[in-house]
Amino acid sequence: MEPDRPPRDARRRRTLAADLVVERGFVRVIELSESFGVTPVTARADLDALEREGRVRRVHGGAVPAGAGPDAPRPDREPTFEEALEASVVPKQLIGQRAAALVRSGQSIILDVGTTTLQVARALRARTDLDDLTIFTNGLSIALELEPEIPRFSVVVTGGTLRPRQHSLVHPLAASVLDEVHVDLAFLGCNGVDARHGVTNANLPEASVKALMLRRAQRAVVVADASKLGEVHLGRVAPVDAFDTLVTDAAAPAVLLGELRDAGLEVLVAHGAEQP
Repeated sequence: MEPDRPPRDARRRRTLAADLVVERGFVRVIELSESFGVTPVTARADLDALEREGRVRRVHGGAVPAGAGPDAPRPDREPTFEEALEASVVPKQLIGQRAAALVRSGQSIILDVGTTTLQVARALRARTDLDDLTIFTNGLSIALELEPEIPRFSVVVTGGTLRPRQHSLVHPLAASVLDEVHVDLAFLGCNGVDARHGVTNANLPEASVKALMLRRAQRAVVVADASKLGEVHLGRVAPVDAFDTLVTDAAAPAVLLGELRDAGLEVLVAHGAEQP
């Protein structure tokens, strides 16, 4: 079924959304947004409310009927760092190589927590031509990855409170190191990059630290695989034009890349191993 016109009443809109999910078996967030004339953020909120009522089951990108199988991922359980690391491994490796190709010896950089930035760290280790790098990170996994490169690289871990399952350091005290530095490059991960709503993250404490990292860098690079493009999440880091560059993979839809370029963002697409 399709509504004749966008319903303004949230309860009526959610009832229609639940009916669509049952009728179709799967409805995407973008479909609800377009059908009801609301933003993707509102459409996601509608689906989240319906799931709390037990009327639908949220899955990546949309929703299915409440009884539709146990294997669909649930939004109320954030994947662990290790689970996220298993997703989109090859695209993230290529993004890491392309991003690492931007780094030069003698520079200071920030590596944000995340599975894609971990691939940047691994690509930096593989750059045998690099020397005298100073790397600040709030990711314990990234710090351990870089440890074997000391003293070729100087590794500084920020202060902060440890987030379980993500191995990241956040407020309070996450700013204790970052407030005192200004770096050449910052590589930031995220959960969403959208031309209109900016760069966003699912976790508010991490979004706050990312925003601080952005302010402490001469040049800021957001690294995000294709699944993150067009997504919008709870914590806004900054508008896209606050960043200099996006590094993504070849699966990114051309229309979304065009929108991001129009918004003032340089876009680099990782097609294969990059050379410095």
